[in-house]
Amino acid sequence: MNNINLDYLDKEKQKNSISILKKNKRYLAKGTYFNANNLIDKLLIDDVKQSNIFINNQSIMIDIKKIRLDKDYELDNLSGNLNFKNQNLMNGKLVGNFSSDKRLEFTVINDGNSKITTLFMDYAKPIVRRYKFIKGFDEGVLDFYSTKIGEKSNSTLKIYDFKLKELPLLTKILTLASLQGIADILSGEGIRFDEFEMNFRNEKTTMTIDEIYAIGPAISILMDGYVEKNKTVSLRGTLVPATTINKFIGSLPVLGKLLVGSKTGEGVFGVSFKIKGPPKNLETTVNPIKTLTPRFITRTLEKIKKN
Repeated sequence: MNNINLDYLDKEKQKNSISILKKNKRYLAKGTYFNANNLIDKLLIDDVKQSNIFINNQSIMIDIKKIRLDKDYELDNLSGNLNFKNQNLMNGKLVGNFSSDKRLEFTVINDGNSKITTLFMDYAKPIVRRYKFIKGFDEGVLDFYSTKIGEKSNSTLKIYDFKLKELPLLTKILTLASLQGIADILSGEGIRFDEFEMNFRNEKTTMTIDEIYAIGPAISILMDGYVEKNKTVSLRGTLVPATTINKFIGSLPVLGKLLVGSKTGEGVFGVSFKIKGPPKNLETTVNPIKTLTPRFITRTLEKIKKN
């Protein structure tokens, strides 16, 4: 087809207006409004190859005035180009604006041996809220980087300056660890984190989590483990209240006083925990720890030094 004009009301009662024009060997998708909410779900959650949403061996240019991401967020002036081969996105770049100083930028670069994917969003919420086990996520900036060779990928996800109001697994760990005060904050106004970093590898249906590290004013968490899709979740980690971190840093000569002053606060050293089982029936165990692991101390000092 050389020209397709789409003007319709979708299942979310959103009026879409977009045209797809063929120009030589390329296509141009141009319009005033497109609701991408369902498309994002397919890209993030569904099996892309099974969803059959990509075209074969074509290049498509994008120029759309307004893109709806979800009920709260829209992008203005999304533009760029995408190149597909055998139902896979091979190369591309998309740029859009949330407002005058907030943006989204997505890139895919394929050099023949590896594919590098990046995504930066000044608002992380339209992506993070789609994962049902995270509820009450607010604010945050998202930065994602992934390298894929064959069927194996190595990825890093970072989210900065955000708040969580509801995370059942974390609430359970806090309750079992007798940190009820922090658990109450989580279920009430929410716990703020300065930074979350996740380094992980994907191969076929298994995700290996090399490290998850989150640091905030109330607590810091260090985890690793693996997830077999629809089969098993296995995670282990360390959770430490901020007062413990302050107490440890405060005990360091010179550096401690500079970072936290003379009043360092009190509290337990922390807890170790394990989470294991099928996704819908996870078992959580918690044990107190008397000393922080060198790895936890190293990661915390790295973050403090960087900030």
